[in-house]
Amino acid sequence: MSATADPAEDRAKTARRLGLEPGQVVQELGYDDDCDEDFRSAVEEFLGSELVDEDYDDVADAVLLWFRDEDGDLTDSLVDALEYLVEGGLVWLLTPKTGRDGHVEPSDIADAAQTAGLSQTSTLTVGKDWVASRLATPKAAAAAKPAKQR
Repeated sequence: MSATADPAEDRAKTARRLGLEPGQVVQELGYDDDCDEDFRSAVEEFLGSELVDEDYDDVADAVLLWFRDEDGDLTDSLVDALEYLVEGGLVWLLTPKTGRDGHVEPSDIADAAQTAGLSQTSTLTVGKDWVASRLATPKAAAAAKPAKQR
């Protein structure tokens, strides 16, 4: 038995932590050759299907949006990500970690999310070079909060 964790197992755990369910449709936007292929594969394996791309024209349960500082306007990209998102669906904004080329400042993410009508609820590391920010529509954000006890 190895004393170190299996990298494939770690990626599968990360895919589960996204709050996705097997069989869901997940749209991927902003894909380029710098994306974390191991992470993508783990998500597809967990879902049991391939990610759909920007040409997909039906509703998606969630969106994975790869975004780098030089990719243009983040608010516009977030609004575009909402186009086919099911009500209450999530956008996972994937950005390069601090110190990596294309890093996006957290304040820029917060501002763009708010302008697009989204709430940033959490972040997690999804690979050696990438971090994911969970962006929820108001309805999805409210559902994630526990109800107040009376």
